[in-house]
Amino acid sequence: MKIKFSILTILLSVSIISTSCVSVNVKDNTVSHVPQESKKPKNIILLIGDGMGLSQVSAAIYYKNAKPNFERFNTIGLSKTSSNELITDSAAGATVFSTGVKTYNGAIGVDKDTIPVPTIVEHLVKRGYGTGLVATSAIQHATPASFYAHVKSRSMYEEITEFAPKSGVNFFAGGGLKFFNKRKDGKDLLVSMKDNGYEVITDKLPKSPSEKNQLILLAENGMPKMSEGRGDFLPNATKLAMEKLSKNENGFFLMVEGSQIDWGGHNNEGDYLIEELLDFDKAIGVALDFAAKNGETLVIVTADHETGGFTLASKDGDYNKINPVFSTTGHSGTMVPVFAKGPGAELFNGIYENNEIYFKMMELLK
Repeated sequence: MKIKFSILTILLSVSIISTSCVSVNVKDNTVSHVPQESKKPKNIILLIGDGMGLSQVSAAIYYKNAKPNFERFNTIGLSKTSSNELITDSAAGATVFSTGVKTYNGAIGVDKDTIPVPTIVEHLVKRGYGTGLVATSAIQHATPASFYAHVKSRSMYEEITEFAPKSGVNFFAGGGLKFFNKRKDGKDLLVSMKDNGYEVITDKLPKSPSEKNQLILLAENGMPKMSEGRGDFLPNATKLAMEKLSKNENGFFLMVEGSQIDWGGHNNEGDYLIEELLDFDKAIGVALDFAAKNGETLVIVTADHETGGFTLASKDGDYNKINPVFSTTGHSGTMVPVFAKGPGAELFNGIYENNEIYFKMMELLK
């Protein structure tokens, strides 16, 4: 009897410990998956490699001359990328990250019935957090747009732009100038941005942040390719954003997109994809370096979907030579990796639905 009692006691103890890792909100009957003893981050940096599957990440190992920053993570999970369709696009994929809602392809910040859903950026702006969006596309493109706008179609670039002046986002950097000042409706939304307290910069990335909110637009539409001389825009804009947003005592949320990894996949151009991927890896390094010094920042790296059915095959049967090849010019339905480092990183282990990333971030920032 004594032995049985001891075993029962141990089992009950384990059950109590396990139960303590979740909390129930009686008001809305939801369950928190954040261990109560976990340290929560003050800041979150979400880096999205658009179209970046595991083969794309693997390319960094073979084509980077130094150790890839991807290898600095110890916590790695897998995200199921399907939304309303089995194969998602960037709009639905980003809306999942920004709102937690699975929706139709092409949707920007709206649910399947085209009803606007508040984004993580909008929630955090109301709570006094710093917020920033950086991309190598136009800032009206599907991924960045999904964090501050609400329209039924990703192609509605001028309508998306109208959300920017009153978005409360502290830092924008990317392309998309023409949707502000060369519009079909004749409006000059750069004036609206200035009227709402933004410093507007259209020539080059400044070396230091401003006390004002900043709108940095360095291309009419998307930014140039790496092969066209874009240089270190992405890592430098990421650094500038962190310098600015970290001055906010409440904390900050920053989304950084390596937009053109996806474009290289759509074009089935291995060199294009790999150059963009290695540039994205630089931005990851900048974020990880900041987080290591800061100590209160969670860095998450993931993708909305995979593009191109990209793989690293052997070249002409030579198993010592890599040949990047593609199986489609569209997206694929494969799972994508999720890397996490910093306070709360342990939540991102395992295999889960893509909208769980939103709920994990929101729970950590409570």
